[in-house]
Amino acid sequence: MAEIKDPENTILMELKGGTVTIELMPDLAPKHVERMKELARAGKYDNVAFHRVIEGFMAQTGDVANGNMEDNFNLRAAGTGGSDLPNLPAEFSKVPHARGTIGAARSANPDSANSQFFINFKDNDFLNGQYTVYGQVISGMEHVDAITRGEPPANPDRMISVKVAADA
Repeated sequence: MAEIKDPENTILMELKGGTVTIELMPDLAPKHVERMKELARAGKYDNVAFHRVIEGFMAQTGDVANGNMEDNFNLRAAGTGGSDLPNLPAEFSKVPHARGTIGAARSANPDSANSQFFINFKDNDFLNGQYTVYGQVISGMEHVDAITRGEPPANPDRMISVKVAADA
């Protein structure tokens, strides 16, 4: 388990293999960090599927509207929804999309991020300056690496629970 320096800005994501600890970056992307904590505290991320997992690229999740359906057929809609909260403005920074960083998923509109996010499996520098980075996995990356691949996977892995460390 990683040393948690700032429990209010640390996320504990429970996956099938264990806990993934994510250090949030409120100084870089305060609105995205606030949104993730708000949705985590409301339990909106619990049982949400990883609906787009591409080998050598990233694992995407966070569709709180469609991603928690048990019927995997309905997961085809996953990736099209967000929360009932307004979309967020882009908060681009100079922080690279390195292995283990958390990026805000969005449509072609830079200001369309809402609840979805992705975790980079490797350094994806081509995303730099185009997607908001707002967190970094500080422990448990082996559990992220073990997420079932697919778009969507036939039997997707899910975030069992997502909590703010201060509340855990």
